[in-house]
Amino acid sequence: MQVTETRNEGLTREFTVRIEARDIEEKVDHRLAEVGKGMTLPGFRPGKAPLALLQKRYGKAVIGEILEAAVQDSSTQAIAERGLTPAIQPRIEITNYEDGADLEYTMQVELMPEFEPADFSKIELERVAIEVSDAEVDDALARIARENRMAETVAKPRKAKLGDVAVIDFVGRADGSEFPGGAGKDFHLELGSGRFIPGFEEQIVGARPGDQLAVNVRFPEEYNAPDLAGKDAEFEVTVRELRKYVDSSLDDALAATMGFEDLSKLRAAVRENLEREYSAMSRTGVKRRLLDKLAELHDFDVPAGMVDAEFGAIWGQFEQAREQGQIDDDDVDKSDDDLKAEYRAIAERRVRLGLLLSEVGRRNNVEITQDEINRAIMAEAQRYPAQQREVVEHYQNHPEALAQIRAPLFENKVTDFILEIAKVRERSGTMEDLLKAEESEAKNRKKPGKKAKPKKPAKAKDDKGKKESDKKAKAAKPGGSKKQAAANGTKG
Repeated sequence: MQVTETRNEGLTREFTVRIEARDIEEKVDHRLAEVGKGMTLPGFRPGKAPLALLQKRYGKAVIGEILEAAVQDSSTQAIAERGLTPAIQPRIEITNYEDGADLEYTMQVELMPEFEPADFSKIELERVAIEVSDAEVDDALARIARENRMAETVAKPRKAKLGDVAVIDFVGRADGSEFPGGAGKDFHLELGSGRFIPGFEEQIVGARPGDQLAVNVRFPEEYNAPDLAGKDAEFEVTVRELRKYVDSSLDDALAATMGFEDLSKLRAAVRENLEREYSAMSRTGVKRRLLDKLAELHDFDVPAGMVDAEFGAIWGQFEQAREQGQIDDDDVDKSDDDLKAEYRAIAERRVRLGLLLSEVGRRNNVEITQDEINRAIMAEAQRYPAQQREVVEHYQNHPEALAQIRAPLFENKVTDFILEIAKVRERSGTMEDLLKAEESEAKNRKKPGKKAKPKKPAKAKDDKGKKESDKKAKAAKPGGSKKQAAANGTKG
C-alpha cells in the first residue's frame, strides 16, 4: 500500500492511496477458494470446482467484496499509522481500478480540533433565586378555580352574550342538502370560543332560550373538508338553554376533586410546583449565559463537515417554520443568502460548544448512567399514555434515538460541572426581576422575539391570567426567538 498526502490545510487532510494489483488478485483468489469449499457445481465433486470456473461465475461479486474490504482496511490503517482522529466518516472516492491494474482512491479526512478549555474558575455569572410570593400562590389557585369552573343555567331569562354557553340543536345544509357532521343535539357551545365556522357564534349572540334561528355562513376556502370549502351553508338552530360559567370555590371540596386532603395541602403543592418551575427558569437563564461565556472564550477551528450537517438540520427546521408562517420578525425581509449566513454561524457555534462540552466531559469522567437514561426514556414515554411500551421499545431498538435522549443529559451534567467551578453569585429576586433580566439580554442580542400569530381562544380567560401565562412563557424561553433558541443549543 502506498499513501501520499496531497493536502494539509487546517483540519483537512487528503491522501491518495494505491494498492497493488497483485495484492487485490491474491485476496480475490483466496476468497474464491473459500467460496468454492462450500460449492457443488455440475461435473465436479463438492469443493473441487476449478478456480477458473469459480472466477467466471462469482468473480464480479467477489471482486466487489474484496475492493470494499481493501478500501476499508487500508483507509483505517493509513489513519491509524498517522495518529489521526477523524471528526466524521472520511470521504473516499475510487479514482482508478481495472482488472489487472492497481486500485487507487482518494481519501479526505476532517480531523477533530485540538484545543485547551478555558479556566472555568474565572467565569462570573449571576443566578436569580426567585422567591414565590403569597400573591403568586393566590393567583395560581385562582387560575385553578377558573379552570375547574362549572357552567350553570342562567336563572333569569336574557339574551345570550359572548362567554355564555348556549345549548343548541342544529342542522346544516349546503347546496340544499345536509352534510356529514353538520347536525347536533344538546350541543354546548361557548360563544366566542371559535369552535364553529367564522360567523356562526356571532349570530347566536342576542338569542334567547326557545329561539329558532337561521344562521348563514361561508366555509373557509382552506376548510379541511374539500367538498365544503368555500361553500355557503345555512344552519337551522334552536337555542335550548343558556348557561354561564361560575368559578369553583377555593375550598376543601375543590382540593378533594384534585386529590388533596384539604385546601392547605393544595396550596402547599401549588407553592412547591411554582418553586420548581421558577428554579428551572432560573437555571435555564444561567445555562444560557454560561454558553455565551464559553462561546466568547473559545475560538478554535471546527470540522466543516460537522458544521454542514448541523446547518442542514437547522435550515430544515427554519424552512418548515417558514412554511407555517412562524419565523422570527427580523427574518421576514431577509434574503436566503443572508439567512443562511446567520444560521451557518449559529451551526458553527453549536458544533464548537458541543465539542467543548464533550472534551470537558471526557477529561473529567462525566458519564451518564443507565438509570439516568432509563428515567429519561420513561419520562418521554409518559407523554404518550396509550403508547408507552412502543416508545420504550423505539429507544431500545434505535441507537440514534437513544443518542438523542443521552445528549441533553450529558450536556446538562457537563454544564453543572462547569457551574460548580465558575463563580456564580446568587441573589434573591422575584419573577419581575427575572423578566427584566431576560428582556435586557434579549435587547443586547438585538434579536426580538417572534410575534405570535393571532389565535381564537379555546375558552374565555381574564386578562390577568393571560398576562401571567405570557410572562412565564417568555421567562422560560431561552432568549425569545427561534434563532436565539437555536443559538443556545449545542451539537457534539
